[in-house]
Amino acid sequence: MAGCAQSPTGRNQVLMFSSDEMSSLGAQSFEQIKQQEKISKDPTLNRYVQCVTKSITDVVGPQAGFDEWEVVVFESDQVNAFALPGGKIGVYTGLLDVAQTPDQLASVIGHEIGHVLAEHSNERLSRTQLAGLGMQVTSIAIQGSGYGEYHDLTMAGLGLGVQFGVLMPYGRAQETESDIIGVRLMTEAGYNPNESVALWINMARKSNGNQPPEFMSTHPSHSTRIDDLNSEIAQLPPYQTQKPQCRRPS
Repeated sequence: MAGCAQSPTGRNQVLMFSSDEMSSLGAQSFEQIKQQEKISKDPTLNRYVQCVTKSITDVVGPQAGFDEWEVVVFESDQVNAFALPGGKIGVYTGLLDVAQTPDQLASVIGHEIGHVLAEHSNERLSRTQLAGLGMQVTSIAIQGSGYGEYHDLTMAGLGLGVQFGVLMPYGRAQETESDIIGVRLMTEAGYNPNESVALWINMARKSNGNQPPEFMSTHPSHSTRIDDLNSEIAQLPPYQTQKPQCRRPS
């Protein structure tokens, strides 16, 4: 009960770790990533990503557990970005081939910051810990019953059920929530929220249909994502015409 909380969209959560603990984990992971990945030294590219990110973080305000956001651009063909607890943000250069405008990049940055604001890492760790505890208790119960000979098979089935029945759909809920938070943030920062839909159309083209069935993925399908974004955008106030002046490198 002590871990019960609500996300920024009002969804019930279980959070078992403190902000300081999560910030420490995020900082450690980020340092490891910086050692493993090649960091971009391109000043123009870094200035662009920093500009878009700052325009989003300026509307977020101070956060518990850390004082400032750190942004690093990694040289990689990965079409990806991430944000970790403690205000650590990584953007891969491959993403900029798909996020073709500052507004589209703001959509991604807002989405990733949404994960941090909604404490999704804390939530996942908490859920995983609780799922592991439940599996241990079930294992003991099965061993004490008359079905001990089927223990491994039963646990494998339960593991599959936990994976596809709880953890993955839960991941999709987080992704949808981050989409909502992200589109709100980018709109508040002065970006065109409709560009978030354009981004996912680009993503769909990039994937060439190579996306696993939605029930087997931690992410919603592109079409589901676009429908959810359009529904949220329809409820948003008009965005500012004076958007941040972040110039995308040619």
